[in-house]
Amino acid sequence: MSKLELDDLRTYYRMEEGWIEAADGVSLSLEANETLGLVGESGSGKSTVAKSIIRLLPDNGEIVDGSIRFDGEDITELSKRELRRRIRWKEISMIPQSAMNGFDPVYTVGEQIVQAIRTHESDVSKAEARERTKELFDDLGLDEERVDDYPHQFSGGMAQRAMIALALAVDPSVILADEPTTALDVVIQDRILGTIKEMQDELGTAMVLITHDMSVVSETCDTIAVMYGGRVVERADAETIIKRPKHPYTLGLRNAFPDITADSQELVSIPGSPPDLLEPGEGCRFAPRCPFAEDRCWEETPQPETHGDGHVVECHRADEAEYLRKEANRPETWRTDD
Repeated sequence: MSKLELDDLRTYYRMEEGWIEAADGVSLSLEANETLGLVGESGSGKSTVAKSIIRLLPDNGEIVDGSIRFDGEDITELSKRELRRRIRWKEISMIPQSAMNGFDPVYTVGEQIVQAIRTHESDVSKAEARERTKELFDDLGLDEERVDDYPHQFSGGMAQRAMIALALAVDPSVILADEPTTALDVVIQDRILGTIKEMQDELGTAMVLITHDMSVVSETCDTIAVMYGGRVVERADAETIIKRPKHPYTLGLRNAFPDITADSQELVSIPGSPPDLLEPGEGCRFAPRCPFAEDRCWEETPQPETHGDGHVVECHRADEAEYLRKEANRPETWRTDD
């Protein structure tokens, strides 16, 4: 049994014009100790999936269908109070995109971590929780005396480490890391990701790592799921996604991932913009940007199909992957007349 399993999850946002289909039929599974990378452009639905899991959606967001099972239990059926008491932070914690926005500016960082510990472990004294917070700081390379500092006194990298400490404070089973290295320089990014991985291995925690960066997921994840237009268009083990992808969108993302072994390489962006999810209609949502789109791609929505050893793809031309990979490596394939 999977630690976490999403089956046909549909999360929409209510707008004046109608419903935004931000996550539309998402199915994923996460095993104990596994790291799942959720990758895609901004607006692809990655953060919506994470927020749906622990129900931290904005007021206009709603899970309209599907299930989210944690240890076999459908947690979409729990009340908000029960979810908060039993699941959120204690079993499933989250590292948000911006650490500075994740902390309350009027309380010290240490106070907030101590409060999280005591909220979920009522038998722990304030002194014990404070000592655990100091130990977490030390493990994460922060001076333990910084527990008495306010969020604005932390640099970006330090604040991110403090947020990791908060996420790990009560030894959760699953961590949802939403762009944990955004806006940090590459050296700090590497340190942060290394720290997360070390702590994850030490605690035996599973993780969903959300990012737009293929290089990040290639180095840190066991499995990768590629999202586009609110759907998971491809998922497989990390090596397969990086070396033998089948979906044109994944191929486009890979083109932006430099190969240091190549003598020369032209990085090519995917032309066009992500789809309007207000009324996506029928057909493949990537078709308007896809150089390989055929008539049926515009008319018929591709369904997930397994292409050997758990490699799931939503593409009408997935069987032609060898040809698609060859053509996708040619910069002129992606160029438009505009």
